[in-house]
Amino acid sequence: MEEDQRLYKEFLNGNDSSFNIIVLKYKDSLIKFIQSYVKDEDTAEDLSQDVFVYVLKNRVEYDFKYSLKTYLFRIAMCRAINYINKRKREISIEEIDLENIEDVDENSKIENTLINKENIKQVEKAISKLKEEYRTVIYLKDFQDFSYKDICKIMNKSMPQVKVLLHRARAALKKNLEREEFIC
Repeated sequence: MEEDQRLYKEFLNGNDSSFNIIVLKYKDSLIKFIQSYVKDEDTAEDLSQDVFVYVLKNRVEYDFKYSLKTYLFRIAMCRAINYINKRKREISIEEIDLENIEDVDENSKIENTLINKENIKQVEKAISKLKEEYRTVIYLKDFQDFSYKDICKIMNKSMPQVKVLLHRARAALKKNLEREEFIC
């Protein structure tokens, strides 16, 4: 986090290579995050570029009390939701594409369920049945390992709302998995 803020300050002072380092550091995870919404890699890449263009044009808007990663993911979520709303009639929101998620946190509760590759499809099916808000909070907490504070900022919700939402999302996921006779 301190490195990100240092790089961002250098970027504010005109060092374009610092911004390039930020882009390289977060580009892939932003694309995966956006792709979980829009279901299209090319669109996700375009929207991730929009995130960085927004940052370039609005460089002074970043509030240093939040992590840069949180700021970028918040913009990405807004871009993805705006895209979906514009294409609502054309795009049906489906399950999060777990096959393309590489950086699953080893300590997450969800990973305990993902013991082997055979089970991924069953988990995908169970997650696909969750409400969009539930899928988002599970993705941010369990797959991206964001702190509750960062999730609050990204989802524009209070801490108690996020905790309740995550609890309900995990309970709903567990119920979906039990219905599939996945969890003993």
